[in-house]
Amino acid sequence: MAPPIPQPDPKTNPIGRTETPGGPTSSSLSVTETINGFHDFKIMGYSLSKGIGIGKYIASETFDVGGYSWAIYFYPDGKSHEDNSVYVSLFIALASEGNDVRALFELTLMDQSGNERHKIHTHFGRPLESGPYTLKYRGSMWGYKRFFRRTNLETSDYLKDDCLQVHCCVGVVKSHTEGPKIYSIPVPVSDIGQHFGQLLESGKGTDVNIQVNGEILAAHKLVLAARSPVFRAQLFGQMKDQNTEFINIEEMEVPVFKALLHFMYWDSLPDFEELTGLKSQWASTVMFQHLLAAADQYGLERLRLLCEASLCDGVSIDTVSTTLALAEQHHCSQLKSVCLKFVAMPKNLRAVMQTDGFDYLKESCPSVLTELLEYVARFSKHSVVINRSGNEGLLDGSDVHGRRVKQRLYENLLWVKILTNDL
Repeated sequence: MAPPIPQPDPKTNPIGRTETPGGPTSSSLSVTETINGFHDFKIMGYSLSKGIGIGKYIASETFDVGGYSWAIYFYPDGKSHEDNSVYVSLFIALASEGNDVRALFELTLMDQSGNERHKIHTHFGRPLESGPYTLKYRGSMWGYKRFFRRTNLETSDYLKDDCLQVHCCVGVVKSHTEGPKIYSIPVPVSDIGQHFGQLLESGKGTDVNIQVNGEILAAHKLVLAARSPVFRAQLFGQMKDQNTEFINIEEMEVPVFKALLHFMYWDSLPDFEELTGLKSQWASTVMFQHLLAAADQYGLERLRLLCEASLCDGVSIDTVSTTLALAEQHHCSQLKSVCLKFVAMPKNLRAVMQTDGFDYLKESCPSVLTELLEYVARFSKHSVVINRSGNEGLLDGSDVHGRRVKQRLYENLLWVKILTNDL
């Protein structure tokens, strides 16, 4: 009896040495995908092309996809003699040198009636029994000898003003293997903001003084003009000020303008606590509110969006009304929507209306109150629907008939109307 054949031990490598648990493991990934390209071919004077002869074609310009050149071939009298000019033929051809080029194809004869009933032959979006089509050499073709019966084509919506339109897609199949990189050279992140920021801090080369509430700040005209369209017009535009070496900023606090200047040079937000000496969340929110207004005034769109995002994250009972007024005044639609939804929530509505900020909102932006009423009604209506369905938790502990929710809706609307002096 023959001895048993030794079986490999999974705990050892092929030459019998035991692998160290937790040792290095390598990996690689093979990726096969298509590189897609498109071409539109318009055939004018179709009727004049008839009679050109069987096997003779009209060709498009060549177009490049996946490192190869391609062309569309249209045979008005058909490609094969056995069809006796009954059909038109349509093909895609490899127009450059290549061996065993694998590709997917799509040929579309466009419906020109507007009904979008296009005639489409495609490899894309469906399982392929034998895989992509292989073109062996230059001049190899894929397509249809009997693409369309001529008599039917000439009475169809595909032919308009003696013109045909063909849309083609070629997807060249490429494969590559991805593995771990043996060598790499780390590239540092951009530090251009740091260089400009250091330029501001050093004060070297400044050529304009900016006065804000009696404090003088030195800056560089070119930096201001590059960052802000308002400063660009003020310093270099046709309507520039006579004295471009001195700018007076009115109705802006010094910390706010310093934050604005910091962003223009560093392309980042400063430390608000260092600027203001205040550490509270409320102080930070107020700074973002003022900075948003300044960013809008000087056309700094990215800074404006940064302020919107921060105010959105920090929305609260005490600050939401002033933030909502600010969003309305400076056309910040996303921030406005967040604030309206926050105020309209039943648990927030009464508390917000009792703040000083809500009085400011009523005086400065009365039109917003109408929108607020709509949001309140929407929230309350939604809660009624939830309670009637019985499929979700009740928003305020009402029964499944929604009696208390309807009462809450009435109370909310009444509360808004009283505080907005509508009653």
